[in-house]
Amino acid sequence: MSLILLGRHFVTRDYYQWLKERSGVMKMNKGMLVAVGLAALAGCAGKEAVKPHAASATASRSATQASGAGQSSSMQGTGMASANKGPTLNSFPHMVHFRTNSSAIIGVNRKIVKENASYLEAHPNVRVRLEGNTDERGTAQYNMALGWRRADSVKHMLEVLGVSGSQLATISFGKSRPLAMGHNPKAWAINRRVYFNYKYFASK
Repeated sequence: MSLILLGRHFVTRDYYQWLKERSGVMKMNKGMLVAVGLAALAGCAGKEAVKPHAASATASRSATQASGAGQSSSMQGTGMASANKGPTLNSFPHMVHFRTNSSAIIGVNRKIVKENASYLEAHPNVRVRLEGNTDERGTAQYNMALGWRRADSVKHMLEVLGVSGSQLATISFGKSRPLAMGHNPKAWAINRRVYFNYKYFASK
C-alpha cells in the first residue's frame, strides 16, 4: 500500500484521490489538499468525540442501578434484622391441648410449641413453668401422673427444638385446676392441657 504525506498525516493514495474529486478540481495545489484533508479528519474526530458521552451515560445508568441494588439490599437487611427480633410474648398462644388419656402433641398444638420455642430461644434469660392438667375423669393419682407426662412431653419437644433445659420447669396439677367447670366433652377437652406459665418465674 502506498502512502502520501498530507500535511502531518500519511494517507492512502485512494483517500488522496477521493479528496481531489471532492474538491471538484482535478489539479489542486498541496495547500488546498491539506485544508480539505484536515477538515475531513476533524469531521471524523467530531464523530468519535460522541463516544465518551455515550460511555458517560452508560456509566451513569450503571451507577443508578448499583445504587438501587444497594438500597434494595439495605431494605432487605433491615427486614432481616426486624425478623431476628422474634415473636413477642403476647403474639402466640401459651396453651396446648391433648386427647383423652394421651400426652402426644399433635396438630395445631405442635405449631404452638414451636412458637413458644422461638420466643424462648430469642430470650435465653426467660424461664417458663410447664403446668400439666387433666380432665375430671379417673382417679387423682392417675391424673397426677398423666399431668406430669403431658408437661414432660412439651418440655422434651422444646429441648429438641433448641430451647435450653435450664429455661424449663415442669409440674402436674392433675385434675385439681380445671379451666372449664362443666361435666361434658367440651369442658373435658378444654381441661386436658399444658399451660406455659411465664409469669411464675417473672414474679420471683
